[in-house]
Amino acid sequence: MAERFLISRLSSLGDVICTLPVAAALKAGFPDSHVTWAVDPRFAGIVDCCQNVDEIVRCQPKFDRKTWPTLEGEYDAALDMQGLLKSALVVRAAKAKVKVGYHWQREGAWLFSSRVIPDPTSIHVVDQYVDVARAIGGKADFAEFSLIPKDEDLANVKTKLTEAGVQGAFVVMNGGAGWVTKRWPPSHFGNLIDSLAEAGVETVLIGGKAEDDLNVAKAIAEASQRKPKDLVGKTSVRELVALFSLAKAHVGGDTGSSHLAAALTIPAIGLYSITKPVRSCPYGQIDRCHFDSRGLSYIDPSAVAETVLAAIKS
Repeated sequence: MAERFLISRLSSLGDVICTLPVAAALKAGFPDSHVTWAVDPRFAGIVDCCQNVDEIVRCQPKFDRKTWPTLEGEYDAALDMQGLLKSALVVRAAKAKVKVGYHWQREGAWLFSSRVIPDPTSIHVVDQYVDVARAIGGKADFAEFSLIPKDEDLANVKTKLTEAGVQGAFVVMNGGAGWVTKRWPPSHFGNLIDSLAEAGVETVLIGGKAEDDLNVAKAIAEASQRKPKDLVGKTSVRELVALFSLAKAHVGGDTGSSHLAAALTIPAIGLYSITKPVRSCPYGQIDRCHFDSRGLSYIDPSAVAETVLAAIKS
């Protein structure tokens, strides 16, 4: 009988993306296995585009047992890849022979799974996640994300790009981030947009529907002479996968869209200051990152433009 695995990684966008190689490692170690993934509905679109996930359980577990997912049958292993109470409750609700988890366990998550200590050579968080799969027989020589955009999403995105006036090669930029301290100044984005436009490369802005994201995009547009195309709040999570698959590169801070670009092997130019790129950069693309411990405002737009253009040419 084929092995059955449960991955509990509910949020957020970037963290769900960085956990995708766990599914690939399980499939590599157990080719006929069935992989189920428990995820917050807001981020399920990412998992839906992953070829290594067979079943998705959408849930937002809280203390009330009525919010816990109904998980049928027994699993060979349940993996808590988030280490929070909400992800641990999913593992708690599962009947599994083995329950393991990412080593950084908080909010009592250690009560429901055994933590897996990363290999000393695993510095990037993606490699540390994969170590959890390796601990139960998964195999991975390199992280494999296996993200494939859906045909219907590609069609929708192409229509949206046409309606926005995008006519040629474009890069995607995300000026937002969960923390203000992780955001590159709008004036710097504006300078970068103008530099790329002079080289014949258009810019498409993305972000969520929240007022904060909309305000950031507005500030960036006002700071640029060559106005970017605006898709902020106009794409679903699955459509973001499709959009990025068509882009030449992505520029952003330590935020989910940077990891999405890396997962699709799109050049991802990361901008870092308070977090260390060696652990959280777009996977496999640390050479394209710009870091300044003094603050993001010290990262020169012209240097970023050179990196973007070089990445596009390569």
